[in-house]
Amino acid sequence: MSNRTLIRGGLVVTAAEETHADVLVEDGRVAALATSGSAAAEAWTAERVIDASGMYVIPGGVDGHTHMEMPFGGTYASDTFETGTRAAAWGGTTTIVDFVVQSVGHGLREGLDAWHAKAEGNCAIDYGFHMILSDVTEDTLKEMDLLVGEGVTSFKLFMAYPGVFYSDDGRILRAMQRAGENGGLTMVHAENGIAIDVLVEQALAAGRTDPRHHGEVRKALLEAEATHRAIQLARVAGDVPLYIVHVSAQEALAEIAAARDLGLPVHGETCPQYLFLSTDNLAEPDFEGAKYVCSTPLRPQEHQAALWRGLRTDDLQVVSTDHCPFCFSGQKELGRGDFSKIPNGMPGVEHRMDLLHQAVVDGHISRRRWIDLACAAPARMFGLYPRKGTIAPGADADLVIYDPHAEQVLSAATHHMNVDYSAYEGKRVTGRVRTVLSRGVPVLEDREYVGRAGHGVYVPRGLSTYGS
Repeated sequence: MSNRTLIRGGLVVTAAEETHADVLVEDGRVAALATSGSAAAEAWTAERVIDASGMYVIPGGVDGHTHMEMPFGGTYASDTFETGTRAAAWGGTTTIVDFVVQSVGHGLREGLDAWHAKAEGNCAIDYGFHMILSDVTEDTLKEMDLLVGEGVTSFKLFMAYPGVFYSDDGRILRAMQRAGENGGLTMVHAENGIAIDVLVEQALAAGRTDPRHHGEVRKALLEAEATHRAIQLARVAGDVPLYIVHVSAQEALAEIAAARDLGLPVHGETCPQYLFLSTDNLAEPDFEGAKYVCSTPLRPQEHQAALWRGLRTDDLQVVSTDHCPFCFSGQKELGRGDFSKIPNGMPGVEHRMDLLHQAVVDGHISRRRWIDLACAAPARMFGLYPRKGTIAPGADADLVIYDPHAEQVLSAATHHMNVDYSAYEGKRVTGRVRTVLSRGVPVLEDREYVGRAGHGVYVPRGLSTYGS
């Protein structure tokens, strides 16, 4: 006998439309939709019926940028695949794409095997992988082709972090050329790391050691310069598709917009921290600013309006979290007296869907744009659509029953991420996840966690279909 679930009476919201419809789920997939109250919908029967009256029924979120158990600066991100995916589910995200790290001197396969070992059997929701290229050689270029065949179809290169992840322009060009041949998507962390290191050294020598100086040395112009350079390299490589991660500065966004105006396949992502937080947070006294140290850094508040505008005009297509949490106690504190030793990263995987719904409430974006930015666009961008990111017959039944009227206050006391502070402590938001299904299986039921480690499976990704 098949396993059927019926979701009745909700407003189904996708990136394409909003409709009052019932959703029939069978064997882990969306079987059918029918107008609520119609003869077709009334004829359906199911073992489980969920009343979604007064609620939205939305696709599970796709967070295309996470770092679970990420090694950085002598420590590790505090969320494991188990705790991080559980927290994601609490926030209505049902798929993450995490970054595998290739270590210098080692192959891509070695890194990928290590990440599979960390994730397998531990995830509450489905997951895929991107590959960080730290060492571009003839051998690793060949390995890129093999990984595309296994569903790792995107490759991240760093213009930042000399001596750790950094690649020079020649290596970036080679990787872009290879991606042009194998169909992979090139992702770039665009900051001029060589110049930033000079400014870091000068700031520390002058006694400017507090967290706020992290934002001051990582200048917006150096994000813009690197973004411009990445775009030109992608053009030289044959107009290959390019995805700029965590865009924070209006000057960098202007480079992306200019490229898109030329019809180039250049894409941009931003994150909630750049939309809701600013250098005011980095300047919080008593070393509290360390909680907000991430790269690219938080910018002065005036950048936020430009980013919201970019999301509305589609110069930015995706909102991901860059979830990379480090506890304040014992981890962020490594940088007391030297901001350059503060582990870079912030928690956020649990709050992305709610913060973006708050943006709907505040009038920054529409409901459908919310779902596009958080679900459909990342699914398309990273080769997961239409299996993920939408509600349509044949799609995975990754479904969220969302209460648009519930109010909540974000706090470390109530969040589920394995980190000892909240970047949004005390922030009041309207809207909250009530129930979550992953491939038709309940993970959250009426605000009660019923998921399990190991339900989530690795999802091999196809090539990016964004814009095609």
